[in-house]
Amino acid sequence: MLKQSLIKSRFLTLHAKTLFARIERNESSLVIADYSESKLNSSTLSTVTAAAKIGGSVDCLLAGGSDVNDVLSQLKQVKGLSKIFVAKNDALKGVLPEKVTPIVLQLHEKNKYTHILGSSSAFGKSVLPRIAAKLDVSPISEIIAVKDKDTFVRTIYAGNAILTLKAKDAVKVITVRGTSFEKAELGADVAVEEISVNISDASSEWITQELTKSERPDLATAPRVISGGRGLKSGENFKLLYDLADKINAAVGATRAAVDAGFVPNDMQIGQTGKIVAPELYVAVGISGAIQHLAGMKDSKTIVAINKDPEAPIFQVADVGLVADLFKAVPEITEKIDNFISK
Repeated sequence: MLKQSLIKSRFLTLHAKTLFARIERNESSLVIADYSESKLNSSTLSTVTAAAKIGGSVDCLLAGGSDVNDVLSQLKQVKGLSKIFVAKNDALKGVLPEKVTPIVLQLHEKNKYTHILGSSSAFGKSVLPRIAAKLDVSPISEIIAVKDKDTFVRTIYAGNAILTLKAKDAVKVITVRGTSFEKAELGADVAVEEISVNISDASSEWITQELTKSERPDLATAPRVISGGRGLKSGENFKLLYDLADKINAAVGATRAAVDAGFVPNDMQIGQTGKIVAPELYVAVGISGAIQHLAGMKDSKTIVAINKDPEAPIFQVADVGLVADLFKAVPEITEKIDNFISK
């Protein structure tokens, strides 16, 4: 009788371990869609790729007002998604983080996600830490690689060191650096489920927003970027970069020093405290190469630097360097491109 009890106990223990192992392998992720002006941001596609690397099913939450229908038509095509949850309410217009957080918590309570991800955009950086605080877990910011479901890679010290961390929280709340992951492919037809929401938070209200309009490509996603630093000496001199950018269909960025000096608006800032870019071509003009700026552009495929100081740190990361006076070099380059186009 005792022997039978021991066998039964061992069987139950083995069965329990197998069951727990199956539960642990059942990963599921929720990606929070990021969009602007009824257009899905490409960073969301990169976040879906990061979620897919974790394993398991990947759902997506799309929240907003009446303008989400156009975004939904784009999001439905994203390969790798299992289901899209749509939360549509006039109170969600502007997608304020304090309005979105309860919806994420509601979905998590129902589906028990192991990972909640968003892009490391201004929206992602405002909503994901709030979700982490509500769940009482440590947020994991700006990952650049996924090792496994618990292990992630991110940069520290302005990109000068790489940290691999293992998270022990039951739910991992993560922001993803979009430039470090390929964009998810399109061509799917993902199932959609509308969810009812009750927005009770009246602490804030979205009124309106004013966006800078430009015919040039978006800085965060442009394949070519020309960026200027304090070496340009004034905002008027940025016209040199604008003229060159228009010839090669490039976006124009700037260093924090140029922004702080009032040369250009802060939405053009590239760097640790600005936008992170990784274009095919990055042209740094009059930029010395402070580590804060390098953190925002050193993943670019080809880096060209123009600076009159041969000892400038920017030349250490540049693929092509030109030691010259930018006020002579940039107009000459623009002229040569004009001559090439005319031929």
